[in-house]
Amino acid sequence: QVQLVESGGRLVQPGGSLRLSCQTSGRDLSGYPMGWFRQAPGKERMFVAASSWSGAGTYYANSVKGRFTISRDNAKNTVYLDMNKLEPGDTAVYLCAAVTRAIGEYQPLRQAPEIHEYDAWGQGTQVTVSS
Repeated sequence: QVQLVESGGRLVQPGGSLRLSCQTSGRDLSGYPMGWFRQAPGKERMFVAASSWSGAGTYYANSVKGRFTISRDNAKNTVYLDMNKLEPGDTAVYLCAAVTRAIGEYQPLRQAPEIHEYDAWGQGTQVTVSS
């Protein structure tokens, strides 16, 4: 069974930086797209970033473009989200997710997967941006 475990979330001041990590286990996900989402209290889960299996294709929400970077190290079964110039509006639980059925293994991404295409999810890590 696939497991995704996020880490790296904490309290950070506005303008600061954080690196989130998502460690996968139970199944080799190196051939599948992965993404990051976030969910603030009382709000819907929102797309943040996605990566093709190779990392060559990346997609971002407009609200984080230019500030966040998704990357992956398939040898370490880990996906990262580097977040810079953090704003209070970035406060949320950040979750990583994988697409293991809707898109074939080792396929290029032509667009960011839809949220319903993600079929494996982590529990999330809290990021709080506040002074």
